[in-house]
Amino acid sequence: MLFTETIKTNPRLKKLASWALIPRNQARPRRWVKWFLNPFIHHKGKNSLIRKRTRMDILPFNKFYMGDNSTIEDFSTINNGVGDIYIGDRTRIGLGCTLIGPVKIGNDIRLAQNIVMSGLNHNYEDVTIPISDQGVSTAPIVIEDETWLGSNCVVLPGVTIGKHCVIAAGSIVTKDIPPFSVAAGNPARVLKQYNEKTKIWERKG
Repeated sequence: MLFTETIKTNPRLKKLASWALIPRNQARPRRWVKWFLNPFIHHKGKNSLIRKRTRMDILPFNKFYMGDNSTIEDFSTINNGVGDIYIGDRTRIGLGCTLIGPVKIGNDIRLAQNIVMSGLNHNYEDVTIPISDQGVSTAPIVIEDETWLGSNCVVLPGVTIGKHCVIAAGSIVTKDIPPFSVAAGNPARVLKQYNEKTKIWERKG
């Protein structure tokens, strides 16, 4: 059994490892993790840039991958505490975005400002226990290549947005969006879709 699996399956070791990596009641890793551990575990591609005011809540037990020529702008928060974060090549994460894994973002993506993508949900079913003590569930978010999300969008767990889509500003994406679509609203619905046969964007509904 791998060392990490041994820790995950042993409650005492898991508690000790958590204390060593993260201060109590916080999501941000300890400085020694940021300085001496993460640089040797996670991948940051050639010519990629993470701005100084970005909050990187990155831990070693899940993956963080950033491709070549990509940028994460200031005031964003990146958190892989409960799932991997993957960012492809030539992708820009705009000012003030929040990514909570598991999230996979493809190549040539444009995220505008203040977008929230969280692959995490808090469990709440047992009314005799505080929600904070019931753990979490996860479902991956996938954003395929060449897609553009307008400012203040929210993408919920388990959603896939297909290739070359446009999601209008302020949309709440609660279900999958097919490739080559324009979607908007709360909940987001497809307004236009590209027709490969006619080579034009056709309105829906």
